[in-house]
Amino acid sequence: MTDPIVFLPGYLCDQRMYFAQAHDLSRDHVVIQAPLIGERCEEMASNILPNLPRRFALVGASLGGIVALELLRKAPDRVSRVCLISTDALPEAPNTAAAREPQIVQCRSGQIDQAISAALPPDTLAPGPDRAEVAALFADMARAHGARGFEVHTRALQRRRDHQSSLYRAQCPVQIIAGAHDTVITAKRQEFMAGLIPNGAFTQLDTAGHLPTLEAPRAVTTILRNWLNPKAKAA
Repeated sequence: MTDPIVFLPGYLCDQRMYFAQAHDLSRDHVVIQAPLIGERCEEMASNILPNLPRRFALVGASLGGIVALELLRKAPDRVSRVCLISTDALPEAPNTAAAREPQIVQCRSGQIDQAISAALPPDTLAPGPDRAEVAALFADMARAHGARGFEVHTRALQRRRDHQSSLYRAQCPVQIIAGAHDTVITAKRQEFMAGLIPNGAFTQLDTAGHLPTLEAPRAVTTILRNWLNPKAKAA
């Protein structure tokens, strides 16, 4: 058995986004599902860290991936390996940050469904018969955060630090998973990130967009199982 696996949910998501992976891996691994609590990514990481085992593996998607990088920066000796899914290690571009402001205003005025739709438009997911179901699950998870949670997560993305140094200083295996249809954080951008990592690996899933754990659950689970193999440098 490898070190416990800590799952960190993505932007406006909860642990339902990892249902397939956690269910499969919990058969032979200790699985920890950690919420993101705090106003900024640094605070979220600081709130999680005291409650984690001495050594652990991290799986983080989007905002959860940024928090995973914060944990790697704060406690590199405790992180045995990292998997980043649909994650951007660069700070938010000014034009992207500005585009989020109308969504926050919509939430404050009671139009949370419109804000959620703007936060993750349908074309950020892979085309196909499951797109509507995945989008509906994302909307349900986002709605559960409420207007306040929407603003907190959005501000955390806007204020995130540049984690390129966290990547090229990483001493553990780092697996990056990108969806080919992701228009929020393109696969090309994520492949560039993988190139910064001494022991990094990049996998592109052609049947996924921004939510690979939901769009291609079996493929992601397979990658995670390979990544968790202690004999493998990275999946």
